[in-house]
Amino acid sequence: MLSALTFTLAGCDLSESSGQAKTGITAQAIAWNGKAAGQLRQAIADRAAHGLDRMDFAVEGKPGTPAGDDALTASALRYARALAMGASDPAKLHEIYTLPRPKPDLRQGLAQALNKDKLGEWFESLAPASDTYRELSKAYLALRAAGETAPPPLPALMAPIRPGETNARIPAFARRLVEADYLDRADASGNRYNPAMVQAVKRLQADYGIDPDGDIGADTAEIMGLSDADRASALAVAMERMRWLDRTPPPTRIDVNLASARLDYWRDGKIADSRKVVTGKPDTATPQLGSPIYRLVANPTWTVPRSIERKELAGKGAAYLRRNNMIWKDGWIVQQPGPKNSLGLVKFDMQNDHAIYLHDTPAKQLFDEVQRQRSHGCVRVEDALGFAEILARDQGMLDEWHKARATGKESFVPLPHPIPVRLYYQTVLFDENGAPVVRADPYGWNDRVSAALGFPARKTAQLRSSTSEVGP
Repeated sequence: MLSALTFTLAGCDLSESSGQAKTGITAQAIAWNGKAAGQLRQAIADRAAHGLDRMDFAVEGKPGTPAGDDALTASALRYARALAMGASDPAKLHEIYTLPRPKPDLRQGLAQALNKDKLGEWFESLAPASDTYRELSKAYLALRAAGETAPPPLPALMAPIRPGETNARIPAFARRLVEADYLDRADASGNRYNPAMVQAVKRLQADYGIDPDGDIGADTAEIMGLSDADRASALAVAMERMRWLDRTPPPTRIDVNLASARLDYWRDGKIADSRKVVTGKPDTATPQLGSPIYRLVANPTWTVPRSIERKELAGKGAAYLRRNNMIWKDGWIVQQPGPKNSLGLVKFDMQNDHAIYLHDTPAKQLFDEVQRQRSHGCVRVEDALGFAEILARDQGMLDEWHKARATGKESFVPLPHPIPVRLYYQTVLFDENGAPVVRADPYGWNDRVSAALGFPARKTAQLRSSTSEVGP
């Protein structure tokens, strides 16, 4: 099983002026000497360790003069900000991004580092210090070092590879299918395009809107193919996304990786539970949010949003509403509690301005999909009732929860301690050997981050959801 990266978050005010206002330190007050300027140049020269080698942090100006010191300070703060909170601004790259960001006082930190002659150490302290980040850095540097010694890419397919055929490309394609969870490792051996691999390819083709004929043509090969340049870009983006987030997560929290559609429940700093989820379709993507669960809702009703009413229920008659236990109430379509309810038997109410929450679902078959970006934006939880039991027990509310469920009516169980939930997006996971594996980018969100880091523009193959069932 692939494990997700671990992330952190906190509050945010990223302007340099905020640091100035708090400390009274101005750019002119920061003095430089030749040694410090050399340390700055060396730190920036080593920026490939952070996947920032395609960005320009030009160091201009000689120390010892006001103009020279100002130029050095500007370069130092720009690089420090990239390490501490990212070289790009997620709020500008994404329509919705409410995961709060780190809040270091970089100007004061720079002044103190220069005063103590520890500029290099200070720069290194700004980036995430986790093993995950170090492994990403190591893998990125290895790809970069390979350079011209890397084997050339396989030539373009002259004809589709058909089931049962033998081809030198099969091991590479099989490896990608295993990494993407379409194929069991036991079925990924040899150069023959075997039946298990054919079925895996058909599932991948269906997920990406390609005729699922099982033939590996140019379009299918492009989705399965991944060059060293693609991997390097993905690793750099993964490091950037980690830099966006604070380094000290709440020890008890729920993390949901929207890209891999997995949930981890952390209790006192350790993963206590992990399970699949269903997240938003690419055209109704689940936003990246930081938002707590503050209550459990047993036997929930579902008030159908206007957008779903217009797009999914327009033209549906009274018979359809009766079959699905829906009624009109105060001008809204409301689905009553029960096994057909689109929220299932439990809703995990969250506090945010975007009507995003976790919930159960009657569509259990979606958890068997490889790409589980299938919802209208909310997050559906595998065995949600079992997960609700865990949370209620941990909060000392198990009896109250059982009583609420037994009513058969919509009932609310407030949690004494709201649980922070972080909905984030990360496409690099780690295999059982601890090696980073590049997974699908279902929303295509990596492309804009990659471009912000200076990588060539490219368009990721987009997931296409074929599900038409109604639900949040």
